[in-house]
Amino acid sequence: MSQKLVLATRNSGKIIEFRRILEEIAPGAVELISVNQFPELIDVEETGSTFEENSLLKARYTSEATGLPAIADDSGLCIDALGGAPGIFSARWAGKHGDDQANLEKVLEQLKDVPEEKRGAHFLCVASLVLPDGREHVAEGRFDGSILRSAVGANGFGYDPIFQPKGLAISSAQMSAEEKDLVSHRGKSLRSIAPHVIQLLATLR
Repeated sequence: MSQKLVLATRNSGKIIEFRRILEEIAPGAVELISVNQFPELIDVEETGSTFEENSLLKARYTSEATGLPAIADDSGLCIDALGGAPGIFSARWAGKHGDDQANLEKVLEQLKDVPEEKRGAHFLCVASLVLPDGREHVAEGRFDGSILRSAVGANGFGYDPIFQPKGLAISSAQMSAEEKDLVSHRGKSLRSIAPHVIQLLATLR
């Protein structure tokens, strides 16, 4: 019998990605349900100063509110030439929350005069698991690369179309879902935390 685990996000892309990776690592062990199944829950404001703080804020609230184990992540693109921005406030950076196109356009405009050798960037993701009894586990994943001069590809969301993974000649939006799972920031953090998810959830049965 699988253990229910609430994913503390309303982002459909993340929901698909989390389910795919957890099912690959431990088939049938976890029933990942979306926080959308709990319409009474509020959207937690990400007031933390780090990805870890924000992911824990969301997971703790969701676990306490539902009485179920919860998992959340916080992730973003950090651009060297912009001093690490957009950083933890990626989704708000362009001033239009949830507007991927506005975010992409602002990044490209900010970097239009930056030479190739200084366009380094990385995605960072922190995934947090919180159990109803207060136990917690956190894992981090990093995805290194650089910023392209224009958006390419459609198999992704967020900043994927302008991010070129290190050592590849394509954007992360041109990678297949399976390819990205192996090397992306979220894929790495989930693969790191998944064994702990399985182990800790087993103690609840």
